[in-house]
Amino acid sequence: MAKAIGVRFKNAGKVYYFSPNDLEISCGTDVIVETSRGIEYGTCVTSILNLEEEEIVSPLKDILKIASEEDKINHEQNLIKAEEAMEICKEKVREHEIDMKVSKAEYTFDNNKLIFYFTSDDRVDFRDFVKDLAAIFRTRIELRQVGVRDEAKMIGTMGYCGRESCCSTFLSEFNPVMIKMAKDQSFSLNPSKISGICGRLMCCLAYEQEGYEHSLAKLPKPGAIVDTEMGRGVVSQIIPLKEMVKVKFEKEDEITEEYIPVDKIKRVRKDSRVYED
Repeated sequence: MAKAIGVRFKNAGKVYYFSPNDLEISCGTDVIVETSRGIEYGTCVTSILNLEEEEIVSPLKDILKIASEEDKINHEQNLIKAEEAMEICKEKVREHEIDMKVSKAEYTFDNNKLIFYFTSDDRVDFRDFVKDLAAIFRTRIELRQVGVRDEAKMIGTMGYCGRESCCSTFLSEFNPVMIKMAKDQSFSLNPSKISGICGRLMCCLAYEQEGYEHSLAKLPKPGAIVDTEMGRGVVSQIIPLKEMVKVKFEKEDEITEEYIPVDKIKRVRKDSRVYED
């Protein structure tokens, strides 16, 4: 077992674990830590935990100190400087006529590195561009290419539900989303209806998928022939969340449709002869 505490460096970002280093730290405490990128400012999002060795990446790096008021002011100033740096970088992109879109800029806490995140469809020669940026900012410059989902997470936007996008508020990692989920949930397969601002399938399609799969396992498929208390009919529609089916009955040249709970279905017939025993 090892003592560790979870630290997050950005809103809805991934949680990384550090050794509390015998400091009295609680959830919500701002701290200064050393990472592979350099000295960083983060916020503890867990209390001190006892984790198994296989749950962490060893060896754990120490939390250097609890952030002081001066550190907090420096951090806020870095955020402002990063916004200004991004505007300068965008201007330089236009000057160099580079096919790239700058999504975000970040300074490490100690200002030893300035990181620009970007998206691009093509491979780009950045050598002259980076030299130009280094001359302006007089620090190490790192250009980091990200995917469209990461870009949407950084920028933040509104979803079709009217709320801020999930990726920019609480999703720390992206889970796979498949078109099968949209089909199972009877969504329109029109890409404009099921795609987020990033152009990929909406992350929220995965939220209820387990419940749909549980219900669909109990339900006959559309077109199935079923025996019910009202007679034999054909399933014309399924309603997974209510665990009901819409069944079409044909009697004496009259066609009717009824909603029937799945537990009221006596049998699902395997043949295609609707009215023969």
